[in-house]
Amino acid sequence: MLSPMREQISLRLLSAGLAGALAVAEPGTLAQERSSGAARAPLNVVVAIADDWSWPHTGADGDPAARTPTYDRLAREGVRFTHAFTAAPSCTPSRAALLTGQAPHRLAEGAQLWSHLPSRFAVYPDLLEARGYLVGHTGKGWGPGSIEPGGRTRNPAGPRYASFPAFLATRTANVPFAYWFGSSDPHRPYEVASGARAGVDPARVRVPAFLPDTPEVRSDVADYLAEVERFDRDLGALVAALEGAGELDRTLLIVTSDNGMPFPGAKATLYDGGTRVPLVIRWPGVASAGHVSDAIVTLTDLAPTILKAAGLDVPVDMTGLNLRPVLEGRSGEAERDMAFLERERHANVRAGDLSYPSRAARSREYLYVRNFRPDRWPAGDPVLHHSVGPFGDIDDGPSKQLLMREGTAFAAFRTHAMAKRPAEELYVVAADPGQLHNVAQDPAHAPTLRRLRDRLATWMSTTGDPRATSDDDRYDRYPYYGPPLAVPPRVPAR
Repeated sequence: MLSPMREQISLRLLSAGLAGALAVAEPGTLAQERSSGAARAPLNVVVAIADDWSWPHTGADGDPAARTPTYDRLAREGVRFTHAFTAAPSCTPSRAALLTGQAPHRLAEGAQLWSHLPSRFAVYPDLLEARGYLVGHTGKGWGPGSIEPGGRTRNPAGPRYASFPAFLATRTANVPFAYWFGSSDPHRPYEVASGARAGVDPARVRVPAFLPDTPEVRSDVADYLAEVERFDRDLGALVAALEGAGELDRTLLIVTSDNGMPFPGAKATLYDGGTRVPLVIRWPGVASAGHVSDAIVTLTDLAPTILKAAGLDVPVDMTGLNLRPVLEGRSGEAERDMAFLERERHANVRAGDLSYPSRAARSREYLYVRNFRPDRWPAGDPVLHHSVGPFGDIDDGPSKQLLMREGTAFAAFRTHAMAKRPAEELYVVAADPGQLHNVAQDPAHAPTLRRLRDRLATWMSTTGDPRATSDDDRYDRYPYYGPPLAVPPRVPAR
């Protein structure tokens, strides 16, 4: 059987609870809205976000072992993106960037895992609520972190509800809603061989290029794919509930992940395994059904897109782009030729709770990474630190244990995931999809290195990145509220 979910989410009970949830609506309300013209009705917004799910692990994206019928259906009915990137390969800053539409480095403590998101940074659910939307979330919203030190009284994703039916039960007829479903899948831990027991064939698994192809790794990836499948089933229940309520075709529906898969060389890195995520957007009447876009987009683009869809102005602080031109298949696809990515501290895995500060520029052809503290261990100290374990920025599991145990046999993969890194890295993505071969010192790539270095520096400067002008280690001083700390410490005065 699959490992139990970290939070009990009752989406599978949607059909049973839907009738009660709809009972609050006035008789004939939906029919009256349809007869008056659905195009004039306010647009609902639903974001379904997985936890640690990498591209291309969906059926629609060509993974032979991934069974994702709901995602595949939404891809046929909406726009599927092949070059979508999270702003940061870590849960809390990624979700903060999605909610605020801003690059994580602009969010102070919000750039860190297990910190807080200051209330001065507006989030799209609050802006929609002020416009009259009913907002709420189920499961994992913003986080992990602490709410109160940021001056907030609730999760930035909105009030918490036990399920989608419970959320709909509070809705007054005709009021548009914005709902966030945050799954705990496919986050670790997994039960070993749970994938095979769930019907995922390890022989069909397509092992990522940054991992060794061994039976242990194949089984581990199969376990991960089984949890991807469980997320897809929950997504299917949500879609069925929207259909049952007559709201699916009045809803902007977004499906994505906060960051990449929890494997060595992926999550918590700026390589594609950590930052490139699935994304499909279904927007009836706007998104071209079945269109596959290779536009480079980031999850910071979602908040501006949502706000514009709801008829609101986009705050000037938001660094993301409105994706409507891309969804309509217009020239907006040419607006961005690269994504800019970043990370600071993930877990407390270095002495002194130090971060591993990096920034990256990802074009279609290249990935350039700048590591500001190459003397530090990128995956965490190689000795036990607090409760996380050696190389603690890599989630524990069979693949990590294999590289720890047999590092000599799989030296290239262990080095990629765990060794110290140079100040600059450059990868030719098409020839090196796992980003294993750094060509930053190759004279043949010197012009590309200079160009991407300059582009990254310009982006950092124009977006107010503290690391653009000085060796600013403020991120090392931001509070960390996660294990093993039992009580959030006092936030120091500025």
